[in-house]
Amino acid sequence: MKVLLVNGSPHKDGCTDTALQECAGVLNREGIETEILWLGTKAVQGCIACGKCRKLGRCVFNDAVNEINGRSEEFDGLIVGAPVYYGGPCSEITAFLDRLFYSGSQRWAKKPAASIVSCRRGGASAAFERLNKYFAMSNMPIVTSQYWNQIHGNTREEALQDLEGLQTMRTLAMNMAWILKCVDAGRKAGVAEPEYEPRIGTNFIR
Repeated sequence: MKVLLVNGSPHKDGCTDTALQECAGVLNREGIETEILWLGTKAVQGCIACGKCRKLGRCVFNDAVNEINGRSEEFDGLIVGAPVYYGGPCSEITAFLDRLFYSGSQRWAKKPAASIVSCRRGGASAAFERLNKYFAMSNMPIVTSQYWNQIHGNTREEALQDLEGLQTMRTLAMNMAWILKCVDAGRKAGVAEPEYEPRIGTNFIR
């Protein structure tokens, strides 16, 4: 089993990474492989709603989105981390997720997912809710913890002082590991996965 952790912060070794590393350490101890993807400091192209991905099976902008969607079968779970900017997640992570799910949400369906947010002081709950909507709209079970998955600080050193935040990350990782093992046990026991109906889209403008 393997979990992909995505770091949307422009700071590779900052607070968001601190939280992700705390999760990864627990998952590794539980026998689950992890991979951390840092989106970096270059701008991430946003979705332009061209619809070409429906025909091509991939996004027209060939970057990390296509790479990760192409490797989706490697991953059994997903954890997304981002800093909070003006009460919401940073634009790089939302641009990445907009295109990842618009062009390939079916690849991630049924896989447990979670989000974490990093902030100096406020805005965590709004950013947390925004990120979770990607999973809630993509048939992905959302993994929870003992509190909202948030960590506080301006630097890694400050984040390491947020003992409750770090514990929240460890609890999240334990819950992720437990759910992944339950899913694996269910498959081995012959529990059938849900088969979805064809999608119905209602247009309220008549």
